[in-house]
Amino acid sequence: MTGYAIPFFGVSRQYSNLRTELLDVTDAVLQTGQVMNGSQTEQFEQWLCERNKSKYAVTCHSGTQALEIIASYVATLAYVSNPPTALLPSVSFRATANAMIRAGWHLHFADVDTFGQLRRVGIPESISSFNAVVSVGLYGLYPTIPRSWQRAGQMPVVSLSGFMPIVIEDAAQHWLAGPMLGDRAISFDPTKNLGNYGNGGAVVTNDPGLHMFAKNWCNNSSIVDIVGTNSRMSEVDCAQLLVKTRYIDKWQQRRRTIAEYWIKRFSVSNDIRCLVDATNINQHSLQKFVISVPDRNKLAEKLRQAGIETKIHYEKPLHEIYAQYPGPGLLSAASALCRVVLSLPMYPELSDSEVEYIADQVLAGVDS
Repeated sequence: MTGYAIPFFGVSRQYSNLRTELLDVTDAVLQTGQVMNGSQTEQFEQWLCERNKSKYAVTCHSGTQALEIIASYVATLAYVSNPPTALLPSVSFRATANAMIRAGWHLHFADVDTFGQLRRVGIPESISSFNAVVSVGLYGLYPTIPRSWQRAGQMPVVSLSGFMPIVIEDAAQHWLAGPMLGDRAISFDPTKNLGNYGNGGAVVTNDPGLHMFAKNWCNNSSIVDIVGTNSRMSEVDCAQLLVKTRYIDKWQQRRRTIAEYWIKRFSVSNDIRCLVDATNINQHSLQKFVISVPDRNKLAEKLRQAGIETKIHYEKPLHEIYAQYPGPGLLSAASALCRVVLSLPMYPELSDSEVEYIADQVLAGVDS
C-alpha cells in the first residue's frame, strides 16, 4: 500500500474548500423563490461577457447544447449550403460531432498535429467548399485558426475562391486560454476548470442574431422559424459558479505551477512526451495534462496500483467512430495519437506531495 489515493477529478476536494460559501448562496437563492431566469443568471452571463470580451452570453443546459445552438443558427444563414458541411479535427470528445450532426451538418474530419490540433497541411485545398470549421482546443490548447477565416456578426468572409468558412468554436476545454475565434460554445461540466455540480454551458457571441436565436432556442421559442427546447441553468447553478469566479485566476495559476513542474520532471525521459510544453504553455488553459507514452495501458495499470487514477482522452479518433463521414484514415496522426495518450490527474487541489508523487510514479512506470 502506498498511502496515496489520488482521484482523477478534484470535485469533492473543491467542494470541501468552498462548502460554506456555496451553501450560503444556495440558501439565499432558494429563499427568494426565484429559481430560474433571475439576477444570478444575469450576473453570471455578464461575467462571461466581460471574461470573453463579448457582447452577449446565453447560458444553457450543457456545452454540447451550446454547440448545437450555434450550429443550428449558422445553418440558417443565407449563404450556407443545404445540407451544410463542416470541417473539424478528428481528435475530440464525440460530443463535438454529435452536436453538429444533430444540427443537420455533414462532417469532414481532418487530421491533427502532434498536439492534437487541426493540421494545416491536412486541410483540403478547397476550403471554401466548407461552410464552417469547428475549432477544438484539445486538452486546453488555444486553437490555431487563420485570421482570414474569422467573421464579424452575420457578414461572411469572402475570398477570390468564394465564401470562407465560419469558425464555430468548441471552447469547452480552452475558453480560458485566449480571445474568441468565432461564436463560442462553453462547457461548465463538473470536470472543467470552472465546473458546475451538474450540466451547464453557454453560447458566447458578438452576433445579435445568434444572441436572439439562442435566447429563444433555450426557452421553447414562440418564433415559428426557431424550434426550441427547455435548456437553461438554474439560479443556484449560476450563483455557485459566481462564487467560483472569484477563485478561477488563482486556480489557473496553480494548474500552471503543476504543469511546469511535470514538464521539467518528465523532460529527463525519452519515453514521455507532454502535450503541453514550454512552446505552448502560455496558450493553454491546462484543462487536462496529457502525456504520450509507448505503452500507455501498462503505465496506467502501474499508476492504478500506486493509487493514482488516470483516464484516456480519447481511445478512438472521431473518424473511426463516425466512419460514414470522410476522414484521414487508420494510418493518420489522429489514430496514432489516440493509441498513446494518457491523462493524469490535474486540478488545483492536488497537494505538492501528490504532484511530486505522481511524477515519481510516472517516471518509475515508464522505466520499469
